[in-house]
Amino acid sequence: MSYFRANIDAMEGYVPGEQPQDDGFVKLNTNENPYPPCDEVIAAMRAALDGRLRLYPDPLCTRVRRKAAEVFGVSPEMVIVGNGSDDLLTIATRSFAGEGDKAVYLNPSYGLYPVLCELQNARGCRIEYTEDFRLPPEAFQPDAQLTFICSPNNPTGTLADPAEVAALAATSRGVVVVDEAYVDFADRSCLDLVHRFDNVLVLRSMSKSFSLAGLRIGLGFANAGLIAGMLKVKDSYNVERLGIVGAEAALANVEKMRANAEKLKGDRRYLIARLEELGFGVLPSQANFVFARPPMPAGLLYEKLKERKILVRYWNKPRLSNGIRISIGTREQLDTLLDAARLILAGN
Repeated sequence: MSYFRANIDAMEGYVPGEQPQDDGFVKLNTNENPYPPCDEVIAAMRAALDGRLRLYPDPLCTRVRRKAAEVFGVSPEMVIVGNGSDDLLTIATRSFAGEGDKAVYLNPSYGLYPVLCELQNARGCRIEYTEDFRLPPEAFQPDAQLTFICSPNNPTGTLADPAEVAALAATSRGVVVVDEAYVDFADRSCLDLVHRFDNVLVLRSMSKSFSLAGLRIGLGFANAGLIAGMLKVKDSYNVERLGIVGAEAALANVEKMRANAEKLKGDRRYLIARLEELGFGVLPSQANFVFARPPMPAGLLYEKLKERKILVRYWNKPRLSNGIRISIGTREQLDTLLDAARLILAGN
């Protein structure tokens, strides 16, 4: 006997990347920033460790919304703050896709999208990317209540053309969610579409580029009407007090984040060049990771790297099983990975 709804019993949950419990791993599997947040974030959070922790946080994250609006060129009413961008994806799905509604997502892409559709018992519609990971014509489904576009895409690192996303939004009668968790490492964004279309929601994460994965802060941008409706759906206090303090301080020092992102982009170029020298095929990445196809079975390389306490991400799924996703770590971490890969490919 099961007490769960039938769709919950039938579904598979989302499986995050492995978080090792032992020390000593070179961890390049979950796209975390290898560098700490700026000093101002740590100082602000330390200053907030006082008796105010007995109080509930601001349910609207007003100070973060104001600072995000200033940084990204929108009004505060066009911003929503979440417990990571995953929280905002959940809020969006609950807001716009009900039971039986069509929800479109691309494949291969972030594995949480179909899970959220199944939780809502929405009618998930999986559309395959083209061979070069562009939006296919089939993604343009005007009757979809919700469409997810991940750009840069996870796990391929490829970027959607903002003009194509705009064309999709113009033809859709539903909401188009552009998940830009990795866009601070890219050269183009869809953020300006929120000024042009009332059905576009752009999401950002402070986990990667701002080095705040442990705080779980996500930002959503859309027209004020869309945001007002989503505020009715979110949990009452979905962002905790220290997270609000840290996020505001990080946004106040956004130039330090951008300098860090430029450094990681340089290391991304370094990694791609060295992998190609070893015979890997590497997709053009606009994220803080690369998807690389090795000159040996990818699953075997993943296992042999793990034996050496080097973690990368591997999926035994169509279109992904021939590659591994490698996060951009420090130069030392990348050299450790490259040295190990060189030995494995040589049969050692």
